[in-house]
Amino acid sequence: MASTITSPVSADDRVSARSLGARLLSRPEIGSLVGAAVILVFFVIAAPPFRDINNTGTILYQAALIGVMAVPVSLLMIGGEFDLSAGVAVTTSGLTAGIFAYQFSLNVWVGMLVALALSLSIGAFNGWLLMRTGLPSFLVTLGTFFILQGLNIAVTRLTSGAVASNSIGDMDGFGAAKAVFASEFKLGGVTIKIIIVWWIVFVAIAAWVLLKTQIGNWIFAAGGDAAAARAVGVPVKKVKIGLFMAVGFFAWFAGMQLLFVQNGVVQSGEGVGKEFLYIIAAVVGGCLLTGGYGSVVGGAVGALIFGMVQLGVVYAGWNPDWFKAFLGAMLLLATIVNLVVKNKAEAR
Repeated sequence: MASTITSPVSADDRVSARSLGARLLSRPEIGSLVGAAVILVFFVIAAPPFRDINNTGTILYQAALIGVMAVPVSLLMIGGEFDLSAGVAVTTSGLTAGIFAYQFSLNVWVGMLVALALSLSIGAFNGWLLMRTGLPSFLVTLGTFFILQGLNIAVTRLTSGAVASNSIGDMDGFGAAKAVFASEFKLGGVTIKIIIVWWIVFVAIAAWVLLKTQIGNWIFAAGGDAAAARAVGVPVKKVKIGLFMAVGFFAWFAGMQLLFVQNGVVQSGEGVGKEFLYIIAAVVGGCLLTGGYGSVVGGAVGALIFGMVQLGVVYAGWNPDWFKAFLGAMLLLATIVNLVVKNKAEAR
């Protein structure tokens, strides 16, 4: 009787399950998580005040101030674009709400709605001009940056005679609005600013949209290869305009926080340079400058690293001038790490 020889069945590489380690290494935010852990341990050792649980709220607050805007900036970078006007757009929003309410003696909430409409319009304009002309988003938003910076100072001087807006702290609606955007509460003895809660909520929603919805797939596709995305039916124009409008919405939110945390006064020169901090947080969190790759959660971790380092340097008693040098080094290192992680993930 003939014997049957059976050869071992080889696993199909296309359907073989990846190990847990491989899946973790393929995540964009893994580098920032490791970096955050290292920085945390370092400052716990080097800066005694860093160990005080009462300072946790302060560190998270500094992170949230950058982290809120890092959410839409991360999404925009994954979509393949930049917005260099994001920093001054925050100031524009706060100034618009305060000046409009003060000059027309209106309820503060009316000024806030006007500011929201303006912020969304700025975002829509950036996106529309980008898609209409084909110019790089760097140039389009750099132009918007200078326009808004000039208008912030000129309009504030025209209406108040100074470089700061008039206070709206005693106007109708101020108290209720401040409770939404700039209140605080105690949690286990730690003072928690409400913007920290909003930051966590925004990150959770944005991460869900990016990873679990068709819109998220469109964002990745538009940032990875816009021409190929159009060929398979992705509405690239709507996606990119929508992303710029998302930046506008979050600039409005951050502007309201700025307005109410300063008791209804905004300095017209604020916001310049903040756009680079938002981009650094996104890049440290795993977003590539070329688009099509990144993580909103990673952007939040990048903002947390920013908060830890900014206050860690102070708590350690070091010269704060070193902080900017660290930011530059961190940006370069994160860019290299992100590229290596992406290449390793694609190789697997």
